[in-house]
Amino acid sequence: MMAMKRWKFWLGVAISVFFLYIVVRKLEWAGFVEALRNANYWWLVPGIAVYFVGVWARAWRWHYLLRPVKSISTRTMFPIVTIGYMGNNIYPARAGEVLRAVILKRREGVPISASLATIIVERIFDGVVMLAFVFINLAELSHLTNVSVAVGTWKFGIQDLAVWGSLAFFGALLVFLLAAMFPKVTEKLVTQLTGRFVPARFREQVLGVSLRFLGGLESLRSPLDALMVFVTSLVIWLLETAKYWFVMHAFPFNISFFGLMLMNGVVNLATTLPAAPGYVGTFDAPGIAVLEGYNVPNGIATGYTIVLHVALWLPITLLGAYYLAREGLKWDDSLRAETVSQP
Repeated sequence: MMAMKRWKFWLGVAISVFFLYIVVRKLEWAGFVEALRNANYWWLVPGIAVYFVGVWARAWRWHYLLRPVKSISTRTMFPIVTIGYMGNNIYPARAGEVLRAVILKRREGVPISASLATIIVERIFDGVVMLAFVFINLAELSHLTNVSVAVGTWKFGIQDLAVWGSLAFFGALLVFLLAAMFPKVTEKLVTQLTGRFVPARFREQVLGVSLRFLGGLESLRSPLDALMVFVTSLVIWLLETAKYWFVMHAFPFNISFFGLMLMNGVVNLATTLPAAPGYVGTFDAPGIAVLEGYNVPNGIATGYTIVLHVALWLPITLLGAYYLAREGLKWDDSLRAETVSQP
């Protein structure tokens, strides 16, 4: 298990280095330095403020998804959500997702498997919204130039990202919806598969975890609840796009809000790839490519994307670290072992 996690970590580092190479090899250094020097950083203040409104909406969404398991207030969920995003930003392999499930179990007694089910549902709906942002702009995308990341003969296009992302996220959403709508059939299938493929000494434990995981999908059984989760996800990502818009005003370029929605969709779909902690490289290279497609000069596009990345990374990381300390928890051996031991 530990060998597998180390392998994933180094794969993520390699992918981040690859994307950083793409950024650096064509960077116009003079324009980049000038963009950073002349930026009006006061625009980051409203951008960060609106971003944290979105984080509060994320906490409300998690509260909503967990209601069938246990009703927990949004006020209680907010610190745990920030801790989770801090974990994603500084620990490898998106450990923050498991970390917030572990902390929720410690505080509220919610089974980790049920929490992880709701977290995966969150990620699926996030992916669906990101794809919607891309598809809304496909007509405009066809008129843009240089909207791809290329190294030699290899080219990573946004259309390819949309196609493969659609297969992944819509396929996963369909599976989860069917599992939620037909719980008895799903439980029977899981029991049969567990009995057939899992060694006898692990069957009871695996089956228990699987059934608790399915319990975390109860919020998807109602079409109205599923619609509510989708609408909340849409609001969350529109608020994050608003942050992109505010930060844009710190730099000497202007593109439409829809263009920033496209950038938001592309970079967040790209960050589903394995990467070093904080989505280094996988956020930056696609974001710069989109802006260059709108004819934003490379130096300005790079300066904006780097500053935006830091503004997305640093505040939530600091707040999450504060809440982790306030919980009286440390990233010590016991918490680390409890987190990394989860599937």
